[in-house]
Amino acid sequence: MAVPKRKMSRSNTRSRRSQWKAKLPQINKVTKNGRTEFVVPHRVDDEGQYNNRQVVD
Repeated sequence: MAVPKRKMSRSNTRSRRSQWKAKLPQINKVTKNGRTEFVVPHRVDDEGQYNNRQVVD
């Protein structure tokens, strides 16, 4: 296990921790059959299609 050689200052600790945060999921707006849907990218849709190809029966 890595052990720090010196004590990390409070400002360095807080600036490091400030970068470690959750991000909102990316949602894309897609129009299908005249209606708008919001989908997460790189997922198979309800009909089993991905990138306009049938991948799930």
